[in-house]
Amino acid sequence: MSLLESTLKEIKPLNEDAIKKAWNRIDNLTKPIGSLGRLEEIAAQMAGITGEVFPKIKNKNIIIMCSDNGVVEENVSNNSQKITSIVTNNFTRDITGVHVLSKFTNTDMTVVDIGVNCDFHNNLIIDKKISYGTKNMAKEPAMTREQAIRAVEIGIEMVDNLVEQGVNLFGTGEMGVGNTTTSAAVLSVLCDLEPEITAGKGSGITDTQLMCKREAIKKAIEVNKPDKNDVIDVLSKVGGYDIAGLCGCFLAAAKNRVPIVIDGFIASAAALCACRLKPLCKNYIFSSHLSAEPAAIHMLKEIGVEPLLNLKMRLGEGSGCPLAFNIIEAAIYTMENMGTFEDASLDVNEYIDIREK
Repeated sequence: MSLLESTLKEIKPLNEDAIKKAWNRIDNLTKPIGSLGRLEEIAAQMAGITGEVFPKIKNKNIIIMCSDNGVVEENVSNNSQKITSIVTNNFTRDITGVHVLSKFTNTDMTVVDIGVNCDFHNNLIIDKKISYGTKNMAKEPAMTREQAIRAVEIGIEMVDNLVEQGVNLFGTGEMGVGNTTTSAAVLSVLCDLEPEITAGKGSGITDTQLMCKREAIKKAIEVNKPDKNDVIDVLSKVGGYDIAGLCGCFLAAAKNRVPIVIDGFIASAAALCACRLKPLCKNYIFSSHLSAEPAAIHMLKEIGVEPLLNLKMRLGEGSGCPLAFNIIEAAIYTMENMGTFEDASLDVNEYIDIREK
């Protein structure tokens, strides 16, 4: 049995007993029922994920999958492909958005070269290169089926290894010029949406480039005829190594019963693929923010998650994850440390009467 197959088999539902105990605790805190809104839902979900009413976050890590995309030949980006390697290298320095936010929230980062068109000489970048970028999906499949499976399994391996090292809260990031094009293509195929809906301006392309981007997606679908009922087929034909790798991260997080956070549009495409492979994955996922990419809302609706924040961010890299980590940790801390009605020597009905007056 392959790593992918065994991972899918090992993903189980949330712990309903822990959820019930968490809600009993939450509803007996000194507050009106439901008054802490999403914080209550987060705390209950975390109990279901971990099996503990008061889970402890030991270590946080954002996995950043980096790769190049052959579709950049179609004039879909205003950045040259070399930007991928430059930014990937910069992730190991303290100058990128995700690095600064991670440092602020005491979060570690794992930078993975899963298919950058460059050789790195940096021991802080993990070399998992499958090839020097994917092929141009507008002309042929982006990768072989075997390469797509390998990319997914690299993501699984990364999370499995980090869980063994004590990480129990994950974020997802990426870098790859042209990857909003591949993500839009994945969304178009899986959800039967036209490129006019799924493809936006990404990093800030011109109107002409946006037309090229949408045309490239149409050509890719026409040429490759991906099967929307076969996620691996979709990833191999119109996806990217970064999306496939992150897909594996989401699957492995669910298998290991640890929470994992979506960053933006590309990570959402990966999460959508994971949830199509195993719908139970959704229960282990949080969405950090609503990306400014127009189709991001479609992606999150298809997954079935709501963003915790809407800061009009569109940086990618995993930059939304540290902010979400703070909210998740605040939810857990609040539910553990607030007093109950019993602690406060209050009768719940009297408390409600007092609040109404």
